[in-house]
Amino acid sequence: MNNLARLFVTMTAAVLIGGGAFASETLAATAQHAETLAQTTPAPTPAATAQGQAKNAGPTAYVETRIKELHQKLHITAAQEDAWNNVAQVMRENAQSMEPLIHDRFENSATMTAVDDLRSYSALADAHAEGLKKFIPAFEQLYDSMSDAQKKNADALFRNRVHHSRTKAAPAAQ
Repeated sequence: MNNLARLFVTMTAAVLIGGGAFASETLAATAQHAETLAQTTPAPTPAATAQGQAKNAGPTAYVETRIKELHQKLHITAAQEDAWNNVAQVMRENAQSMEPLIHDRFENSATMTAVDDLRSYSALADAHAEGLKKFIPAFEQLYDSMSDAQKKNADALFRNRVHHSRTKAAPAAQ
């Protein structure tokens, strides 16, 4: 995967779920979160060949692959398709709003001053917060339509993402 695509995937994931680190650590922190965060959903499985190909193809393909993967993992029914389509559309729009910010950050990373870095990170954090504000109601509508089994599955998917994230972030035993 090229660096720009990797950065986009990383930032999109972080932006739409949460996480991140303070200014100068942003790129390192989001790189760590890239494997564990994605569009307010659990981390993708490392062995997912199609997803790996989508990451290499670019941000749009990655988001589309995540949408398909989540549709399958959440066992979306025909009756839930309208609510799901709203969730998927928000995911697409959030990714599109993040792309120029991520691109600019990547392109200018070698020449940014500390203040530029902070401003860039602030813009990403703001976009992240706005993305979540749009995503949560759409996902909540879908979640409310789910059966108890689907909710339990969704809860486990999210819980596993958080657990995986904590495991990666935990300090090594000395």
